[in-house]
Amino acid sequence: MGARISQKIAKTLIWTIALTVIIILMAIIVFILYNGLRVINWTFLTEIPREMGQQGGILSPIIGTLTVTVLAVVIAMPFGIGTAFYLAEYTRGGAVTRIIRFCTESLAGIPSIVYGLFGLIFFVTTLGLGWSILSGGLTVAIMILPTIIRTSEEAIRSVPNIYREVSFTLGATKWQTIRKAVTPSAVRGIANGIILSIGRCVAETAAVMLTAGTVLTMPESIFSSSRTMALHFYLLAMEGTAMDKAFGTSAVLIILIFFINVVANALVNRFVSKGH
Repeated sequence: MGARISQKIAKTLIWTIALTVIIILMAIIVFILYNGLRVINWTFLTEIPREMGQQGGILSPIIGTLTVTVLAVVIAMPFGIGTAFYLAEYTRGGAVTRIIRFCTESLAGIPSIVYGLFGLIFFVTTLGLGWSILSGGLTVAIMILPTIIRTSEEAIRSVPNIYREVSFTLGATKWQTIRKAVTPSAVRGIANGIILSIGRCVAETAAVMLTAGTVLTMPESIFSSSRTMALHFYLLAMEGTAMDKAFGTSAVLIILIFFINVVANALVNRFVSKGH
């Protein structure tokens, strides 16, 4: 009787905590969308901000957000996934593995402002890239590396060993086994890590502010300075002079993240169904 009561109490607590988190999350989303959707229109999405963002739209921050995010993910993805495969498939402990894991854990715990200072000193000043999309993309790429490495490694390790054993029994090489047997089974977990990384890229402010800059004009190339939507929303909210534009920007940001998640999951499901 005591065990059943404790089990019911534990189950009730878990459900209560889960529902509380969901309610808080939904309340935040509904509040932002309620205040932001009324601002969104075609002009808001297609005009460049004017008068420090108090007038006009958010076209240049949208372009800045997309270019910084795409650049960061394209740079970080091969390094992160490659490192994960190395740790999961090609090593069995040792000094090199410990060093890589230590560096990964250290990178994961560094505040974003520190990444921003590093990017400012190294990419912006030392390499002479200036405040640009390229500097911001490189800095954010370093930030998201730990997330991609961790999630990808866990996804690869979760693939049953029987897949590898059968592949080796049929005469496949190590690389063929990884490509044909391991990767299709781990792709969903790897994709989840990339989606989480995209979310962090889109929502980043401090590191982007110190590397990509805060310019409101339309970027002409990756060497141009630009402002992201998260940074645009933050600056407008801090100034408090155009809260309607701030809410509109945050609503577009939420919709963009939701759209990215839906599209990415659809592509992963299509890939997995074809692979099987």
